[in-house]
Amino acid sequence: MMTVRPGTRVPARWRLFACGLALLASGIAAAGATGWMPHLPPLFSSALTPDPDAALPAPTRTSYREIGTTKMLGIEAPLRTRLSARIPAKLGDVLAFYRAELGKLGWQEQPDGADIASDHVRLAYVTPLGPAALELDRKGSSTSVDLVQRNKEAATMAHVMPKPGRAALMFTNLGDKEAVLTLDNHTVTLPPRAGKERPEAPLFNMPPGKYSYALKVDGRSDRDMTIELVAGDAWDVTVGPEGDLWSPLQLY
Repeated sequence: MMTVRPGTRVPARWRLFACGLALLASGIAAAGATGWMPHLPPLFSSALTPDPDAALPAPTRTSYREIGTTKMLGIEAPLRTRLSARIPAKLGDVLAFYRAELGKLGWQEQPDGADIASDHVRLAYVTPLGPAALELDRKGSSTSVDLVQRNKEAATMAHVMPKPGRAALMFTNLGDKEAVLTLDNHTVTLPPRAGKERPEAPLFNMPPGKYSYALKVDGRSDRDMTIELVAGDAWDVTVGPEGDLWSPLQLY
């Protein structure tokens, strides 16, 4: 290092060198403030670093991230946890990140049904808590992530665990009036506040498929909706406090 004392004249070549360092430093500072990064491969890495505070594995570098959980009254653990994120990275890099991080958690990737292409990935996992699924989709220069983990023990404790090869469908009435639901030629009468506390709500184990159902409540017009059930899923159809029919909620 060269030391310059006050009053010492610095040669022109050193002044130019010092000015160059100052400009480089100011350029890097501006990059950090605006989000723009100069092309300096030796100084910066594009590797995805895991966020230690994320409920499900996610890198620190995301443009969007949200965690959603489904819980039942009296059950502390979530029945279902879902991570939605968008990562400004190539799909291949995001896939490599998740394979590494999920492997550290003891998640076992299942070869059956795996779908890996240049613009999307679909993978199933067996985890210590229950089944899980990872979906990645290329969105321009980013990759969208949909990661879901289910808790088999929590679903069993909540009495919504579907039977093998079936889908569970629960009906809840939070209103003060009787509600009549028709599903697959079966009529279900829900007294006021039925299912507000489990296990009072009626639960059906249905074969996989798409079903239509209708709701009748005194003083309100009839409503018709459809729902697609997949084996292993559990859903809730709720009549709201005002007699309105809420959108189906996936419980497990």
